[in-house]
Amino acid sequence: MPHARTPSQLSRRGLLAAFGGIGADALVTACGGSGSGTAKSGGSWAFTDDRGRKVTVRGRPQRLVAYVGTAAALRDYGVGDQTVGVFGPTKLKDGRPDPLAGTLDVNKVTILGNTFGEFNIEKYAALHPDLLVTNMYLPNALWYVPDNSKDKIAALAPSVAITAAKVPLTEPIRRYEELAGALGADLKARQVTDAKARFEQASATLRAAAKANGGLKVMAASGSPDLFYVSDPNANADLRYFRSLGVDLIVPNKVSAQGFFEDLSWENADKYPADLILLDARTSALQPKDLAAKPTWAKLPAVKAGQITPWQSEPRFSHAGCAPLIEALAAAIQKAKKVR
Repeated sequence: MPHARTPSQLSRRGLLAAFGGIGADALVTACGGSGSGTAKSGGSWAFTDDRGRKVTVRGRPQRLVAYVGTAAALRDYGVGDQTVGVFGPTKLKDGRPDPLAGTLDVNKVTILGNTFGEFNIEKYAALHPDLLVTNMYLPNALWYVPDNSKDKIAALAPSVAITAAKVPLTEPIRRYEELAGALGADLKARQVTDAKARFEQASATLRAAAKANGGLKVMAASGSPDLFYVSDPNANADLRYFRSLGVDLIVPNKVSAQGFFEDLSWENADKYPADLILLDARTSALQPKDLAAKPTWAKLPAVKAGQITPWQSEPRFSHAGCAPLIEALAAAIQKAKKVR
């Protein structure tokens, strides 16, 4: 996951095995009856998450604690002041906001933890949260909620989990938009409709670019000192969507048990020749300047041709968050040449 560095933790997928799932008792439901997801003051509020659990709260939640990317996505849809706390990669070492934070003002929320495994339960309790919201990459596993303290965290507020893997990008976006609406956001606001239009235009541009440059082989990858990870487009929501638009993404044939990537030794990093490489741009992954000393990296056709483009391998799931990523990929494909 971003910024969590152990030998095998070089990408979001590389950490999933270390992240345990939430058990059946992990959801604590606040008092209140069934509801539609939009509650008047004093009434009940309900939302069914992607675990199939109907989360019910007395009154619309006013104090949200969320994974930072989730908080940023909800903000894109107009959920702002309700977010009182975040967890996950929020600030870079120099104090600037992590790219995953989007337009979220990270100085106006309580940060419960900035790296994988960090979650300050005392601070969380002091926030008196109404609801915790995060992504879900594996069934019933709440992203960035530590396994060794998940039960204590679950006892303090109900949680909502949105599936972020093995579905197309448009699915978590749709679900976060629904959740934002249920939390009171105006989904007809100009910023929301403009972002959706930009996303749709970007998708059309990417489709056209992929068609015009047919046969261009694209590989999504992440580098670490010891291993080169080739991502499976069937598992990653963004890659799955890009592929549906016609991008010819390499599908590794020996995906790990987690089902997200194939890890290769650097001696075998040339297993899948590509014309264009989408390289994990997070600070937890090695960048081109770091990889320059790797002989097999330097010999890759795409590297020789300078056809490497940054890949935000963990997007924030909103139209505003994803439109620029799609535009960047479309531009890279338009410029790339077949070099294998």
